[in-house]
Order: sequence, then structure tokens, then C-alpha cells
Amino acid sequence: FSGDWAQAYFRFREPRSDLAYALEAGKGGTRAILMAVQAHIIKYLLFVRNTEYTHLERLSRTSRQEQGEALAAALADSLWAAGGGGRAVICLVAAAVHVTPSRDYKADNFTERIQLFEFSEKAAAQEFIFDHINCFKGEGSHGVILFLYSLLFSRTLER
Repeated sequence: FSGDWAQAYFRFREPRSDLAYALEAGKGGTRAILMAVQAHIIKYLLFVRNTEYTHLERLSRTSRQEQGEALAAALADSLWAAGGGGRAVICLVAAAVHVTPSRDYKADNFTERIQLFEFSEKAAAQEFIFDHINCFKGEGSHGVILFLYSLLFSRTLER
């Protein structure tokens, strides 16, 4: 992955601002993934989340907590769809190395530490993501790459 990919994570605008619902997207290849997730975030905030606010107020009054909930729901929706509605695989970075480098594989000190968590219920996957939301939205987390790996494993390499 290029430097842009390695640095990419899910970063929201300031909570309770006019753009509190919006992800910040830099230039580069990660923008397409961020915008696909952004669509799911807006869907969640407008049509799923319970709030007393109406219409566009629902978007601009989004708190930091609600940003995390919306991101977890958006990621879980995408992974569940990739898994054919029957599974979701979530990738997180562990401290231990799970893959030893070989001559066909160049270590990047990231991919070889990926740990997989498989879920057969969408709600459980969403809760797990929310519990580990900083793994996707924390600076230096490689959150977009983790999500991309999660999509691939949820979809399966055969599919």
C-alpha cells in the first residue's frame, strides 16, 4: 500500500457542526471507499437512528458518540452485504505476528499482524466494531486498509 493508504482512516468533521456527519476524504485511492461508507453513514443517521431532531438537523447535531455508532453501523452493513447476508469478517491488528515473511512476501509490519474475527449475526458484528471503533477511526490505525481486508475476507476469495 502507498503512503496515502497507510495513513488513511475514518475521520469525521467536528461533532455538532454543520458537517458533523461527514467523513474527511483526502486525495487518492481511498476516497472511493470513504464515499461508499459515507453513503451508509448518512442512511443510518437519517433513517435508522432514533432522535428527536427532524430532517437535516439529524445530520448537523451528530455527537462524537453518534459518529462512532454511525460508522460502526455503516461498516457492519457493508461487511454483512459482502458476506452475502450470512457472515461478516472483521480484521484488526494484533501485537503478535500471525504470518512469517517468505521470499514471495515482503513484510510491511502490518499485514502479518492481522487477526480475523468472524460473525454470523450482523448485530454482533456491529457491536464488535463499535467496541473497537478506534481501530478504524484512530490516527495511525490503518482503518481504511483494515476495512478493505475485512471486505475481502467477508466476501471470500472464492467469491
